[in-house]
Amino acid sequence: MNRAEKEQYLVEYEQLKKQGKPFFPYAVMKDSTMALIVVLVIVVLSLVLGAEQGPKADPTTTTYTPRPDWYFFFLFEVLRVLKPPYLVPLATIGIPTIAMILLFLLPFYDRGPERRPERRPVAMTALSLTIVVMAYLTYKGANAGPPTTVDLKVPPQYEAGKLVVAQSACLACHKIGDSGNGTLAPDLTHIGSRIPRAAILRSLVAGPSIMPSFKSLGEKKLNEVADFLAYLK
Repeated sequence: MNRAEKEQYLVEYEQLKKQGKPFFPYAVMKDSTMALIVVLVIVVLSLVLGAEQGPKADPTTTTYTPRPDWYFFFLFEVLRVLKPPYLVPLATIGIPTIAMILLFLLPFYDRGPERRPERRPVAMTALSLTIVVMAYLTYKGANAGPPTTVDLKVPPQYEAGKLVVAQSACLACHKIGDSGNGTLAPDLTHIGSRIPRAAILRSLVAGPSIMPSFKSLGEKKLNEVADFLAYLK
């Protein structure tokens, strides 16, 4: 843009500015009125339809599957992928923050004057990748199974015991690999190298310390669990 074009632009801008309406009170009043209408609609809907109430919380349940709100499904899936504890800060703070900063800085490293989407490859690539990645992670997070699964590959003969461990809420206290809590009870990742199978089976039946007895599982499932845990070396 040369000097003459710039001066012509400024003249036209001043003319259009004089023809327009001031921000205060015209725009302020319009926005305030719309905001008040939205609030009133929400209040009326809450009074007429009421708030959705789920079942009463049961602190003793072992089958509850915690789920985030839908707009956090993508972050929920990132946490499922990056399971090691030392990577949790990266998944919760690092990756989202870096992605947001890159989007905020997009006008600074894509300074082309073009407005046509096909002539702005950097901006369109960033937009497309953001939409595709967030949509994929949101879909995967929405369809993810319960967090009580043991994410560990074992031979087929130990799959039954692994399934019983996952369904018996063992991961609420113990940790196996990258799955489970691990803050309330010993880590079971290599329990087979520390405790023989017979001792593991006795512990399952007796329930040492604060651990409950799993005798109600029956002899077959107890043996399957013992076989699986004894395999972990």
